[in-house]
This record gives sequence, C-alpha cells and structure tokens, in this order.
Amino acid sequence: MNSEAKTRGRYGVWALGAVIVALAIAAGLLGYQILKAQRDEDRRAAALQSAKQTAINMQTLDHKNLQKDIDRVTGGLTGSAKDQWATTAKTLSETVGKTKTASSVQTARAGVVSMDRDSAEVIVWVSAISTNAKVPQGMPLSGRWLFELTKDGDRWLVSNIGMVP
Repeated sequence: MNSEAKTRGRYGVWALGAVIVALAIAAGLLGYQILKAQRDEDRRAAALQSAKQTAINMQTLDHKNLQKDIDRVTGGLTGSAKDQWATTAKTLSETVGKTKTASSVQTARAGVVSMDRDSAEVIVWVSAISTNAKVPQGMPLSGRWLFELTKDGDRWLVSNIGMVP
C-alpha cells in the first residue's frame, strides 16, 4: 500500500471516529432533554394532583367525621393557607355540626397556571353535592380556587388559597 492510500485510510478512520463522537454527544444531549422533560412532567403532575386533592378534601366534609376531614385538609397545607384554613375550619365546625351537613365531590378539574422547580399556581374547579337536615336530597355546589403551591421535600403543599370568581 502506498503512502497516499495510508493517509486516506487514516483520514477515513478519523472522520468515522469524529462522526461516532458527534453521534454519541447528540444521543447524550437528546437523552438529557428527554429526562428533563419527564422530570418536569412528573413535577407538573404531582403539583396538579396535590392541588386537586386539596380541593376535593375541602369539599368532602361530613358532620360525623368533621375533625378528621378538617385534619385531612390541614395535612396538605402550609404557610398562610394553613392559617386561612384554621379560621375557616372554626366556622365550618360550628355550621356543619349544627346543620348536619355532608358533602361529596362529583367532579374535579385542575390546570397549571404557572410553575417552576419549587412553586406552582394551579386553578381547581370542584363540583359537589351537599346534604343537610333541611335538604336531605342534596343540592349541587361548586367552587373554584387559585392555589399557590410550594414544594416541600417530595411533596407539594398549598401555601396560599384564593377564590376564583
């Protein structure tokens, strides 16, 4: 083999090596982007689920188990939302107990308004049926909230509650 053929062969090997390295880098970058997108989607789904469950818990109250129901809501809250709920819970305790109210959620929908790594804003709509001593057959009620959520470890907790008109 002459020196010109050897040189072309070396260049071919180097070119093939460069293509392989470029493909490996491209595959690594694509894999990283896919992993990041999956993590973002998992974080989004967890925040949505937490907000939705909190709204469901807020609308699922029964005078027979009221303290347990109130505690279940409190478990998903932090910060000013916890303070807001404590005030609301006092009023609920009096009213729900006196009227023998029970409510259960029929439908719940949620959507992310904004989100970053450790905070989110989620709007939740809930449709429920409420019964009490005066309306034993039940009456529909619904509510919409804007929840601000904060990531606490691996949990998303509602940190502020706002009503949506």
